[in-house]
Amino acid sequence: PTMAHSKALLVLENFIGGKFVPCSSYIDSYDPSTGDVYCRVPDSGKEEVEAAVKAAKDAFPVWSSKSPLERSQILNKLADLIEHDLEAFAQAESKDQGKTITFARTVDIPRAVHNFRFFASSILHHVTECTEMPTVGCVHYTSRAPVGVAGLISPWNLPLYLLTWKIAPAIACGNTVVAKPSEMTSVTAWMMCKLLEKAGVPAGVVNVVFGTGAKAGEALVCHPDVPLISFTGSTLTAQRITEKSAPHCKRLSLELGGKNPAIIFDDADLSQCIPTTVRSSFANQGEICLCTSRIFVQRGIYSEFLKRFVAEAKKWKTGNPSDPTINVGALISKEHLEKVRNYVKKAQAEGAKILCGEGVDPLSLPPGNQKGYFMLPTVIAEVKDESCCMQEEIFGPVTCVVAFDTEEEVIQRANGVKYGLAATVWSGNVGRVHRVAHRLQSGLVWTNCWLVRDLNLPFGGMKASGIGREGAKDSYEFFTEVKTITIKH
Repeated sequence: PTMAHSKALLVLENFIGGKFVPCSSYIDSYDPSTGDVYCRVPDSGKEEVEAAVKAAKDAFPVWSSKSPLERSQILNKLADLIEHDLEAFAQAESKDQGKTITFARTVDIPRAVHNFRFFASSILHHVTECTEMPTVGCVHYTSRAPVGVAGLISPWNLPLYLLTWKIAPAIACGNTVVAKPSEMTSVTAWMMCKLLEKAGVPAGVVNVVFGTGAKAGEALVCHPDVPLISFTGSTLTAQRITEKSAPHCKRLSLELGGKNPAIIFDDADLSQCIPTTVRSSFANQGEICLCTSRIFVQRGIYSEFLKRFVAEAKKWKTGNPSDPTINVGALISKEHLEKVRNYVKKAQAEGAKILCGEGVDPLSLPPGNQKGYFMLPTVIAEVKDESCCMQEEIFGPVTCVVAFDTEEEVIQRANGVKYGLAATVWSGNVGRVHRVAHRLQSGLVWTNCWLVRDLNLPFGGMKASGIGREGAKDSYEFFTEVKTITIKH
């Protein structure tokens, strides 16, 4: 690019030890809704990670010795500052990620604010345990202390939302952090760094190093002075993180993919079920690990469900993310769009029926968005359980609808994938709802609703969907080291 061209691009810098630091090389980041490069992100590696870890180590003694109340006040101040700039953050998130401005305004940024407020509060309510053994004249108690430098690696689908879901508990507990957001969506993390000093976060407590997983992520995971890694992303990357951190015996929290079933019994309230299931399939372009991508419908209502579901899916509008009337924005990248489209092609080749969306309905886009990475909400029927479309995480606006006959059968089929993150059950029968929920191999089960979250409760998956849980108590346990102390009197 010419000098004039590169001047217009946003250029991010790493945030290390309370200062923005330029990097020697950069990666292009695209605006998914236009296909143009709009931002340059540091291509950090060992050297930058080394500097960030050193800054975090240096800041640890002072930060960890602050009282929970002092840390709580700082987290609340940071939440206020992000909330004050909510519109600017939402615009940036939408442009960087491709998600609709509506979703960024109502979900991503409010949740990032809530993450800080939630942990600012929860940190004040944890208590340690104490037991007595009068017969031997001993009393035992536990104490918890922050662990040290936490390495936090977050994905591109909900950039600030998932980054703050890690930063907030880590620093609330008294750790210092080195965070690496996705190189595809780094802007809101960089914007947050500008607010840290004003919020009263001491230099070095939060360091953000931008770059790829292969370079920056690897350097962070392999660093001997980073005892904890919290990662959200793909199962494949998690395997590499596990291997690389094994020699250092690191503590891992891994939140991975899902292939989440919705089970719809013939006594479901379809007036609630259909709009919610459309949302759970296509919200954020289907780029949420909790999205529904396998819909099992009891045979008695299968054809009615399908007809109404497709009609509702066709009402969702795809287009320029900054248009507030749009439901579906752009997918994250050209490569990802290609991957998602290939799943639809495979389903077609296997004899499945594409009922609406990709390759079936015309996609009309505004002139400025012709080169963007867009795809219509796509519904696939008559697909076999063993098809890759029913087994692998597609992570796009694609869902598969199949029929089932009995409760027993659908539990087996719903459990018949390697993942186990979330599931939804739709039925008016309370007994059935409990029975099915107990037997699904899934970290979260929603019945007659979707994505209703209480941050107090454990969040995470079974099987290939991850290791560990996050939530008030769970995050506190992950981000602190417990010690049992015995006193003989």
